[in-house]
Amino acid sequence: MKAFLLAAGEGRRLRPLTDSLPKCLVPIAGTPLIGLWLRLLELHGVSDVLINVHHFHEQVIDFLTSFPSSVAVHTVHEPRLLGSAGTVLTNRGFVEGEESFLVLYGDVLTAVDLTAMTRLHAQRRETLTIGITPTDKPKEKGTVIVGSSGEVIAFEEKAAEPRSNLANAGVYIARQRLFDYLPPSTPQSGVLDFGHDILPRMVPDVAAYEIREFLMDIGTPDMYARAQQIWPGLPTATYASR
Repeated sequence: MKAFLLAAGEGRRLRPLTDSLPKCLVPIAGTPLIGLWLRLLELHGVSDVLINVHHFHEQVIDFLTSFPSSVAVHTVHEPRLLGSAGTVLTNRGFVEGEESFLVLYGDVLTAVDLTAMTRLHAQRRETLTIGITPTDKPKEKGTVIVGSSGEVIAFEEKAAEPRSNLANAGVYIARQRLFDYLPPSTPQSGVLDFGHDILPRMVPDVAAYEIREFLMDIGTPDMYARAQQIWPGLPTATYASR
């Protein structure tokens, strides 16, 4: 399986740390976040990953060049950010011929069981399976309302009265039909976002997978400091035999 790892964000909420360092290179227990993602992809047998870069892109490319990994790493520099869906659309050829592929938000710190999620996705008919996780701040998040059969029935963005405490975790598995929901090219604004532009239009062709492993947004200095204290590390065994 192949994966898109979206790592081009500027990390503005993490300033001043990201004034001189891209967000994807902030260290967690001594290992840059993007390095943890590569280790996680290795554990779950991902063969190739395409990583978009933007903020201090030279630093990211230098790190990826020297970081040993069994995953084949491909990078694309975005002088102007394209948005999460824009990156996938622009690089559609990367997953040509793949039955399913991963789309991962690289600013999330997680030990998600991608093998179990992929298994669920294979058992379902929906075009997209999204990872969801409970949040104690649903008014500040994009929340997901899930039906009795595990299908997504609605997305709500920072609702004043949330009907759910389940947040979009930024971990997706998609079939090729995803591209039927994307425009033939990026819009005139130059930005195409999954959360705002694509996911609401895909209901009910979306399944939900509840992530029970560690997952945390490290987007603010306080959350980043907290992550350093509670990050349990990645599993040491592979999942291939599960």
